[in-house]
Amino acid sequence: MQKQRTALILGATGGIGGAITRALVAKHWHIIALARDIQKASARGPVGVNWVHGDVMNCADVVKAAEGANIIVHAVNPSGYRNWDKLVLPMIDNTIAAAREANGARIVLPGTIYNYDPKLTPILNIDTPQNANSRKGRIRIALEHRLKHASEHTPVLILRAGDFFGPDVGSSWFAQAMIMPNRPVKKITNVAKGSGHSWAYLPDLAETFARLLDIHENLQPFEMLQFEGLYDHSGHELTDAIQRVVGVKLPIKQFPWWLMKTLSPFGGFPREAAELAPSWEYPVKLDNYRLVQLLGQEPRTPLDIAIKRTLESMKCVS
Repeated sequence: MQKQRTALILGATGGIGGAITRALVAKHWHIIALARDIQKASARGPVGVNWVHGDVMNCADVVKAAEGANIIVHAVNPSGYRNWDKLVLPMIDNTIAAAREANGARIVLPGTIYNYDPKLTPILNIDTPQNANSRKGRIRIALEHRLKHASEHTPVLILRAGDFFGPDVGSSWFAQAMIMPNRPVKKITNVAKGSGHSWAYLPDLAETFARLLDIHENLQPFEMLQFEGLYDHSGHELTDAIQRVVGVKLPIKQFPWWLMKTLSPFGGFPREAAELAPSWEYPVKLDNYRLVQLLGQEPRTPLDIAIKRTLESMKCVS
């Protein structure tokens, strides 16, 4: 009988962390998740989780929670995406320390495209130079460099994807900019400034993580993969799909990128949005050759079904 596998999830109440948790629960993993407020986390987080009290910024808490874990899923970001320069690297350092103490547990990281300059990266693969100009991008590069170094002692899996959409993804461009939650869809805001944007339907991405961990013996000590997801060739494939699902032609307005640039000196969301604007202007496609080599194919939910499930979760359609 196969011994039950154990995963420590950091960020289990978030979109990607919650999705990976649900995918692993479905495959009968024993799940431990760290939370500062266990009562709140258990109320809003995935089911089938053993919640333990702790803070990802406290190394001792992470090390203790990781005892006996086979993997540590690092799906945590600073609250409100603030203070990246102060918090992101200490968080990953704590995860690395915990993985080493857990006899070399594999660190699993949902990667981003922040590490790259979209102007120079129409196709992104494992050999593409990480040359970001943004603050977040440079921090993500430093984070992955630390994981690369750590992989000499503890294995690492990075799976990179585009912007998320899907059920229970509250913090996303789809749910915060394109569509107004908790009401019928009356209009759409198109965030894309051009063609060729990459999207990831979160349940498919989470299932990909779970399938890769099922074949962990085939993974390299430092395995960096790309999830292709939906590559929006036209820049309006998602808006077209939303209209098909809703069943009516809807007014579409463009996201006010000019306003974000104007307000960016004052900080907050406009500054964060302005930094990410190039990823919406220039095409970036993720090359999933190595992923397909490992799995045979990438999990792929038909677009209209994925959009319908997303809008149902947002309470925008019945």
